[in-house]
Amino acid sequence: QVQLVESGGGLVQAGGSLRLSCVASGRTLSTNVGWFRQPLGEERSFVSAISWPGRLTDYADSVKGRFTISRDNAKNIVYLQMDSLKPEDTAVYYCAAGSPWATMTVFSRYNYWGQGTQVTVSS
Repeated sequence: QVQLVESGGGLVQAGGSLRLSCVASGRTLSTNVGWFRQPLGEERSFVSAISWPGRLTDYADSVKGRFTISRDNAKNIVYLQMDSLKPEDTAVYYCAAGSPWATMTVFSRYNYWGQGTQVTVSS
């Protein structure tokens, strides 16, 4: 069993940056990891994913060039660096683990989820 805990969310002005962390406990996070987000009243959508041990990455078109996913396998942490934030990035951000790479954009294919961290970008 893997427990995931996100942190790093908060309130930031448009154009600012935040770095989210997804810390795994329970066992080694030797699997693909994805980040999803869910604005209030909307569906959860794919943001980014990174393969195990980290050679492959993918991003939603809306965040390409602004967000960077990375992982520190020694520390069991996956990061999401978010730069040039926009008000439309406001959402609860979740990390998830366990999907095959071919379906890493599909949240139902992940086995483990964190509780989420709120990101609010003011204009």
